[in-house]
Amino acid sequence: MTRRHTLAMASLLASCQKPDAANTYMKLVLALGVHEPSYVDAYYGPPQLKQQAENENLTLDQIRDRAHSFLSSLDEPNVLRRQFLVIQTKSLVKRTEMLSGRKFTFDEESQHLYDTVAPVIPEATFEKAIQQLDSLLPSKGPIAERHALYRNSFNIPADRVDACFRAAVDESRSITQKHIALPAEESFEIEYVKGKVWSAYNWYRSRYKSLIQVNLDLPVEIGRIVTLAAHEGYPGHHVYNTLLEQHLVNGKGWREFSIYPLFSPQSCIAEGTAEYGVGLTFPAVSSLAFHEQILFPKAGLDPKQAAHYLKVLSALASLSHAVNQAARQYLDDKINRAACQQYLERYSLMTAPKAEQRIRFIEANRAYVITYNHGQDLIRTYLAKQPDQWKAFEALLSSPRLPSTLKS
Repeated sequence: MTRRHTLAMASLLASCQKPDAANTYMKLVLALGVHEPSYVDAYYGPPQLKQQAENENLTLDQIRDRAHSFLSSLDEPNVLRRQFLVIQTKSLVKRTEMLSGRKFTFDEESQHLYDTVAPVIPEATFEKAIQQLDSLLPSKGPIAERHALYRNSFNIPADRVDACFRAAVDESRSITQKHIALPAEESFEIEYVKGKVWSAYNWYRSRYKSLIQVNLDLPVEIGRIVTLAAHEGYPGHHVYNTLLEQHLVNGKGWREFSIYPLFSPQSCIAEGTAEYGVGLTFPAVSSLAFHEQILFPKAGLDPKQAAHYLKVLSALASLSHAVNQAARQYLDDKINRAACQQYLERYSLMTAPKAEQRIRFIEANRAYVITYNHGQDLIRTYLAKQPDQWKAFEALLSSPRLPSTLKS
């Protein structure tokens, strides 16, 4: 055997002995999921890996050490894939430290877990938006009371929620399919639940199937219907997970995308694209037509009120960042729980029950709140540079990009 052949054989043996990056990454996520079940939001990889993680039951220190070892030995030629594995794994390390008792400020946690930090928005910005909203609401008196009365008048009767939601799902799917080629077998089931800290949730099942649960703890306002259909379904979470499985897991063999760690940078892309997808699917003009012609009649509401109602919702959009402010101050011990609720009621104009539900979400998920509004801002900035919004949106849903890699 020549020296050339000897070197070639050595190289081949080395590559065969190289640890599988996808399996190693999935094992780390599954191992942490043993300590924190909610950390693993979806998994459809080899069942034996999950069983192995449960049987091995690594300590948090062991998971952290193995993660560091993985990072030091990772050898992946594809830049975006390597960046994804590195950034996601570094986030996992910080999550192990948090579960071990280490404390981070809200912004430190945001950076460590989600690869980005939401900006601080002055209360004066919220006050300005509230003044604009004040001019749109009927009658006189405290704006919080008038706002609550106005919004409550657009709650859907419980027996009409399903018909409205399915109509919005059908419409959002029809629009999405005009721009994105989806697998023929994709679909999802709809379930209505209670006793949750979230308003809706997408549970991805693999093979292009999802379960979408809608929480009926609080009345469902008609303005939420389109948002939920697009955010959880088309072109949101269901499409995002479907395209990752189709293009990355099945198309490229990148099996690490068959697991989704919730408290990770990937969530900023998932939630950001789902939020952005609402407006992409239902821009102002078509949204008004759909509400007037379909949703309001199905809900038994007056279609003549739709235009003004949507104008009120548009004015409210800039108040979404008030949740980040409330969470930042509450989790950094700058304000107590009662003050956090007051902040949400004042600057987000939430009703007391809604503010209470949001605080429970903040307590359960902490800095995750930034993935929605700040995530949407990151996606909007990225897509603004692209000539074809839908084409770029589809490419983003099918890619390993994370917040910091949107800039590259």
